[in-house]
Amino acid sequence: MSTAPRRIAIFGATSRIATEAARLWLARGVNLVLIARNAERLRMLDDDLVLRGGGLAEVNVVTADLGEPEALPALWTSLIERFPDLDAVLIAHGTLPNQRRCEADPEVMLEAMRVNALSAMALLTAIANDFEARGSGTIGVIGSVAGDRGRRNRYVYGAAKGMLALFLQGLRTRLHEKGVRVITIKPALVTTPMTQDFDRQGPLWSRPERVARGIVRAFGGRGNVVYLPWFWRPVTWAIHLIPEGIFKRLALAR
Repeated sequence: MSTAPRRIAIFGATSRIATEAARLWLARGVNLVLIARNAERLRMLDDDLVLRGGGLAEVNVVTADLGEPEALPALWTSLIERFPDLDAVLIAHGTLPNQRRCEADPEVMLEAMRVNALSAMALLTAIANDFEARGSGTIGVIGSVAGDRGRRNRYVYGAAKGMLALFLQGLRTRLHEKGVRVITIKPALVTTPMTQDFDRQGPLWSRPERVARGIVRAFGGRGNVVYLPWFWRPVTWAIHLIPEGIFKRLALAR
């Protein structure tokens, strides 16, 4: 089994899933570096973790706009200089764009791609080079099952996550012999603020706490691609096998 991280940087730390994962890692004595855009929410998260942690581990917060890919390599350089013992990262930032707006306005579509794919890819390029030179490290990235097949009402978001998944696959192959793990994490239907406008009834929906437990387990395991909850792996596999001519006529594709 892989060892647990000693200090982990969580990008997009104020998202519900990332927050729950941070709480779990803190309880295990993992030092945390929390990065997000909203300074007030970061402060509240810091206060919450300090109260929960009781001195179990160190918590540091960094305010940064993670939607600007060009600025992220410099952000990573500053983090690794300040925390040279960083041995793991979780990239959890992203948005769920409005599909109709993306269809109507190319600028909105491009911004969705920047936030949900290109920003993570720019950050990953910098992280990978440092971890490769060191010969160790664990990289986990939250993607989505939406990237496994294009659907009418979410294909811009799905395209971003699909691009990210392919990038991670190549990165994993590159770093495999260098002692660096790359984990693609694919949640499905999760009851977070990002999905508050959905009809969240039914057995396929999961709580953020359950997904966070799966993420923490993945960092201590050996898996490459982790579906959360686990049953989404056979579900998406079955969906992937549906011929295109049939799939585009199904309600499932909408």
